[in-house]
Amino acid sequence: MTSLGDIHDIASTERAFESEPLPTLTETVTLRSVAVSLVLGTIVSVVVMKLKLTSSFVFLPSLSIPAGLLGFFLVRVWIHVSDIFGVAHLPFTRQENTIIQTCVVACSSIAYNGGFGTYVLGMSNQTNVEPDIGRLMAFLFLINFAGLFMVVPLRKVMIIRHRLTYPSGTAAGHLINSLHTPHDAVQVRKQVLALFKSLGATTLWPIFQWFFAGGKDCGFQVFPTFGITAYRRGFYFDSSMTNVGIGMICAPMISVSMLIGSILSWGILWPCIQTKEGQWYPKNLEPKSLSGITGYKVFIGVSIILADSLFNFIKALVRILYISRKQRSGVKTTATLAAPPPFRCLNTMDQTIQSFDDRQRAHVFLKDMISDMVAIAAYIILATTSTITIPHLYPQLKNGHIALAYMVTPVFAFCNVYGIGVTNKNMSTAYGKVAILVVSSWVRFNGGSELVACGIAIAAVSSASELMQEFKMGYLTLTSSRAMLLAQAIGTAFGCIVNPVIFWMLYKVYDMGVLDFADTPYAKVYRGIVMLSAGRHELPRHSVLLCTVFFLLALALSVAREVGERRQWRVLPYIPSTVAIGVAFFAPPKMPIGMAVGSLALYLWKRYDGSSARALSVAVASGLICGDGLGSVVPSMLNFSKAQAPVCIKFLPTPVNSEVDAYLATHPMST
Repeated sequence: MTSLGDIHDIASTERAFESEPLPTLTETVTLRSVAVSLVLGTIVSVVVMKLKLTSSFVFLPSLSIPAGLLGFFLVRVWIHVSDIFGVAHLPFTRQENTIIQTCVVACSSIAYNGGFGTYVLGMSNQTNVEPDIGRLMAFLFLINFAGLFMVVPLRKVMIIRHRLTYPSGTAAGHLINSLHTPHDAVQVRKQVLALFKSLGATTLWPIFQWFFAGGKDCGFQVFPTFGITAYRRGFYFDSSMTNVGIGMICAPMISVSMLIGSILSWGILWPCIQTKEGQWYPKNLEPKSLSGITGYKVFIGVSIILADSLFNFIKALVRILYISRKQRSGVKTTATLAAPPPFRCLNTMDQTIQSFDDRQRAHVFLKDMISDMVAIAAYIILATTSTITIPHLYPQLKNGHIALAYMVTPVFAFCNVYGIGVTNKNMSTAYGKVAILVVSSWVRFNGGSELVACGIAIAAVSSASELMQEFKMGYLTLTSSRAMLLAQAIGTAFGCIVNPVIFWMLYKVYDMGVLDFADTPYAKVYRGIVMLSAGRHELPRHSVLLCTVFFLLALALSVAREVGERRQWRVLPYIPSTVAIGVAFFAPPKMPIGMAVGSLALYLWKRYDGSSARALSVAVASGLICGDGLGSVVPSMLNFSKAQAPVCIKFLPTPVNSEVDAYLATHPMST
């Protein structure tokens, strides 16, 4: 009779790698892997920073999969060139590929959770807290490394004892195992080729557009797709391939929800409120004044997002507590049994029966033990250093506020690490909002430095959760835990240097020192939360009433979605996303329109060739996003050097165009 262990051994992954010796630490963390990681980390950081500063899109897609593919490809090219010139080199192992993936994700994630599109811009020079590159580097070093050591003592409990899936880490681990398995090489080459084709074409598009943007409101980015009237309200396609790529990756309902939110707000609500200028709010205010129309946009959008965040925050905590209690009592819960293949066996099989893969992975994972006492001591040292140092960087905060943040953050980190292992949903921003609400009630509103507490919570919780995901990936690829922690530290250190430099360059190029809320909507969210919690009363008339109404409506929509999931309503796929609607209330309509174009393109592709679309759509979308980010570097550098585009293409209404023609007839252009 065949036992369960024998069945697992038949489909064993580690049997295929059994003949390969495990590499040492120096053979895993190599100069080659670090060099490739730093190059890819910089490229991906540019892409993520561009997304944060020009979209601040809440559903930012993960670039870890393209980072893994590109890392595999670049090292293969490195090896091929070395062979041509007769240079000796180490074999490329899956462990080294894992290190590259870890470094790249650690570096680029700081562009996402470093607050560059959120609380850093919330502390703008309008409030005398001008972003400074040196201060940003010091701050990021202090808050990001604390999260790494915070989670180290939990790795055995979460991965070995509770056997949590960590779907992102598991998917990355299976991808790397597949990359180094010969039978998947053909499919991988197709994905890499599709990614590079879309990346190459998209990289040239922003450069081409720059030549026709030689003045204000010039270029293809301001093409009035739906007419002049719709264009004036923000409804047009700006030819941004970033938004198109996001639309291809996200669920179609996300794009639809964004469109619904844009129509409700930018198409109906804001034009109605603008007719009340002089009654509900004063005339002739600054364009970005929160006492005018911008105040309605910010606070209504904040109320919708807070309602959804509060609901999901409470739901996640209840689910974590419920699952934890059931697992301690030895009862299998619905949440653990509902894990999708191929990860179901990690939760459902009896812990006394382990396959060959499980035994091998647990042995390697536990062999290079990292002392829990060393990790705890390192966290205490970093927290103490931050408590002393951060008030010198941001004088509005006191040592007690920082100390309290570091005392509470480990609790947040444990909840988030456990929750993301079960649901794969990162709630770090929700914890950051909680930190804002708590600290803002103590600290007088002064320059938005209360957002520093938000930064501590988000950075520490995010880095802790990401490291646990990487530990899971290392567990599946037989990579040493010490090597994983070292790779995460290298990537984090490099990210704390390169991301402030990228931010500073874009900050100066795009003149974001004035806090351009039109392109960085999430900066408004965090600053609006601070103002609300600090008791500011300079709000436009009826804004509190409107916030309350939309908060309740958003809460009802979130509850409806949850009930629909529990009862499996047929209309569930058609219930809009609450947070997507909230973002659309202050994000320009061009963003959801671009996403809708991406969703439509994917739909037509699936209708034409479904198998090709399913296999290559993520690679193509990633190429669009990466190419748009890379292509924007050249125009940015040209603008930074004061270069002027040679041509201005402008779209005008017919009456205005007639006036322009009449003027040009009497004032001929010189050649």
